[in-house]
Amino acid sequence: MTENPTDPARPTQRLSEAGVSIWLDDLSRERLDTGNLAELVRTRDVVGVTTNPTIFAKALSEGNAYDGTLAELAGTDVEPAVERITTDDVRAAADVLRDVYDATRTVDGRVSIEVDPRLARDTAATVETAKRLWATVDRPNAMIKIPATLEGLPAITAALAEGISVNVTLIFSIERYRGVMDAFLAGLEQAQANGHDLAPIGSVASFFVSRVDAAVDKALTEVGTDDALELRGKAAIANARLAYAAYEEVFATDRWKALAAAGAKPQRPLWASTGVKDPSYRDTLYVDELVAPGVVNTMPQGTLDAFADHGLVVGDTVSGTAEASAATIAAIEAQGISMDEVTRQLEDEGVHKFEVSWDELLTTTKAGLDDAGA
Repeated sequence: MTENPTDPARPTQRLSEAGVSIWLDDLSRERLDTGNLAELVRTRDVVGVTTNPTIFAKALSEGNAYDGTLAELAGTDVEPAVERITTDDVRAAADVLRDVYDATRTVDGRVSIEVDPRLARDTAATVETAKRLWATVDRPNAMIKIPATLEGLPAITAALAEGISVNVTLIFSIERYRGVMDAFLAGLEQAQANGHDLAPIGSVASFFVSRVDAAVDKALTEVGTDDALELRGKAAIANARLAYAAYEEVFATDRWKALAAAGAKPQRPLWASTGVKDPSYRDTLYVDELVAPGVVNTMPQGTLDAFADHGLVVGDTVSGTAEASAATIAAIEAQGISMDEVTRQLEDEGVHKFEVSWDELLTTTKAGLDDAGA
């Protein structure tokens, strides 16, 4: 498909017009140096960037874009070096997206960086790291990613109370999502009490999608009945649609309206993990079926390319689906599958996977520092 940034028939433009903010779930020095990120803003309607330890580990392990920085940092300890490299990339990406941030009045143009995932169960250390990363990146359109563990919830509130914009990550269950929204509201209330302007404080709640289907589909396949097999590929979308219904409920309360009157912007649902893991599913499934006003969809490059080529936008595919979605979840649980157990396991696995990626990032950076200093 020939790219034309002014073509109203372009799928990514239609998606944006339907109220979905497209964020790229990837970042690397190469994207920044080549101008690729700026090009995606222009031709693919990308208005934000998310990162995580896996993304940075991959970026460091490929190519030579970081050679100059590694040479400069040779002889330093690996953890400060990792923080320097990742915050430099996020700061540069935030500068690329600053015009978007200004044009959308602080809503989009956001770039997220994650707190060390090894701190996911340590509230105080998470808060201190969030403060340090926020100060180091030093850009108003940055966001600090904090996991939605039980220990992360008070850290989310504390960071927001300091005027720090927060991307809450690793949300899998509706119950935990409600806890996240409560932590957000409490954080803004404290920020207001602390004298902060609420208008520029941004937050998104990253609700993971494809990992839910991967886990539930495996369990349904093990059940093996026709009824069970018929439910494959339906859990993640139903779960996310129920999350959106919870979002609509919370952000219609008087508690929220009082904050909105003071200039606050809502914590938007962000669909994360939107690349399909089952090749038999449509490659744009978790974009096409989760179109609703006021949400973010963060896509890996492959999903963004697929959607730009043949994505479907037929209007809002989420609002008004809560009853049907609840019926789908009930049918899955009738097969003996506990969504509470699935989502609890997914949270534990998510934290562990990011810890493994963080270790890989440290190992790759250490090797680069050693080679640069040799």
